[in-house]
Amino acid sequence: MATFGERIANFFGGTDTDTREGLHGLFVTELKNIYYAERQAIDALGTQADAATTDEVRNALLQHQEETRGQVMRLEQVFQSLGLDADEGACAAIDGLADDAETIISATESDSLTRDAGLIIAAQKVEHHEIASYGSVVTLARVMGHTEVARLLQQTLEEEKNTDRKLTQLAESFINDRASDESGDMGSDNMNQNSFNDSTVNADGTRYADRSSTGQSTYQSGQSYSGTQTGSNDATTGGTLGI
Repeated sequence: MATFGERIANFFGGTDTDTREGLHGLFVTELKNIYYAERQAIDALGTQADAATTDEVRNALLQHQEETRGQVMRLEQVFQSLGLDADEGACAAIDGLADDAETIISATESDSLTRDAGLIIAAQKVEHHEIASYGSVVTLARVMGHTEVARLLQQTLEEEKNTDRKLTQLAESFINDRASDESGDMGSDNMNQNSFNDSTVNADGTRYADRSSTGQSTYQSGQSYSGTQTGSNDATTGGTLGI
C-alpha cells in the first residue's frame, strides 16, 4: 500500500489510481442523472408546449423537445463509448423545476402572454441547470482522457447554450412587453383600455395587436409575430440568460 506521501505525490502527478476510480464513479453517476433529466424534460416540454399561448413559444418548446430527443440519443452513444449500459439515475433538481413549470401554468391565465413569459422563465431555469451539468461532465471527461466522450458532451452543451439565447431573444422580442400590458397597474403610463383589449384573443381568432412609436403590427393566430430583439441576454430583467 502506498504511503501517505506517495499518495500525495501521485495525486499531484496525475497517477493516483484511487482518485481516478473515484472520479470515474462520480462521472458515471452524473451522466446517469443527466440521462434521467433529459428523458424527463421531453415529457415536460410537451406539456408546456400544450399550455403555451403563442405559436412562437409553442414552436420553441417543441423544437427543443425534438432537440432533446437527439441529446438523449447522444448520451446513449456516450454510455456505449464507455462500455456502459444507458441507465437512468435520479435528479431532484429537474423534478423540482418541472413542478415549478406546472405551478406557473396553474397560476397564469390561459391565452395570456403572462403565461408565455412564465413558460420561458421555467424553460430557462432548466437550461441553466443543464448548462451547469454538461459543463461539469465535459470537464471530467477531458481530465480522464475521454476525448470522444468530451466531444459529444460539448456538442450538447453548445446546443443548450444556444437554446438559452433563443429563449431570451423570444422573450425580449415581444412576450415580456405584451405581458406587461396585460397588468394594468404595471404597464406604461399611457396604456389605455383599448390597448389592453388588443392584448386578448378576439372572437375572430386574431390576437395581440402590438402598437409602438415606430408603427403597428399585429400578431394573429397562425401568423408569425415580427418583434424587436435587443442585445441583452436576460429574458426577464436584462441580465445574462439564454436558451
